[in-house]
Order: sequence, then structure tokens, then C-alpha cells
Amino acid sequence: MFKLQDAVKKETRNIAIGTAIGVFIMFLLFFILHLVIPEDAPFNWRVPFDYKVILAGIIGFCVAVGNFFWMAITVQKVTSIEDEQRARQEMAASLRYRTMMQILWVILAIVVPFFNLVAGIVPLFIPSITIKLRGILSAGKGG
Repeated sequence: MFKLQDAVKKETRNIAIGTAIGVFIMFLLFFILHLVIPEDAPFNWRVPFDYKVILAGIIGFCVAVGNFFWMAITVQKVTSIEDEQRARQEMAASLRYRTMMQILWVILAIVVPFFNLVAGIVPLFIPSITIKLRGILSAGKGG
């Protein structure tokens, strides 16, 4: 039976918290820009803050954290595989399917009219930023 390792739970929780903070900051920026940029801005450069932003941000959050969790489960599974070739195939298949999932979400965020494109795509980058920031902060602490 497959048992989820504590490290996978911990790191997924950390990524979820970091991504939630990032999405909240994104919502805050959308809101501020919505208030600051006038409705009649040139080139139609107004910034919306509506249900489309919130919905896309929430789904983007779920896709981003789900992608990380799927990757973590795959790494946990692959570490128990002794055949290096099979382990590589498992990782490659995971990467391929996770990438397809993200591309599908990006396409939906572009074509479905009740999603805000930017708010849907930005969360996909936040886990990577979270990991880098945690690395920088932990290096500054000497560990």
C-alpha cells in the first residue's frame, strides 16, 4: 500500500501556503490597479477586478499546487524503483502529463470567457518563485 511520506506532505503544505500568499498578492495588485487605472484608459488598458479574476486565480492555484503534489508523489514513487531506466520513464511520463495538464488550463484560461487570462496563468509561476525564495531565505540563515 502506498503511504504518503511526511516530507511530501510538508513540502506540499509549504508550496500551498506560498502559492496562496502569492495569489492573494496578485488579487491585491489587481484590485489596486483596478482602482488606479481609469475606465477610459488609452488602448483599453483598464484592469478588471471581478469574479473572472477570482475564479481564474483559485483554479490556477489548484493547478499549480496539484502539479507540485503530483511531482512530489512521483519522486516518492520513483525513489523506490531500482531499475534506473524504468525510474526515468516514470519521471518522464509524470512530466509529460503534468505539462499537458498545465497547457490545458492555460488554453481554458485563454478561450473560456469567464476566466481572466492573467489571473489564471500567474499562479502557475508562484510555486517556483516560492521555492527560490525559500532557498534564498534558508541560505541567509546558514542552513
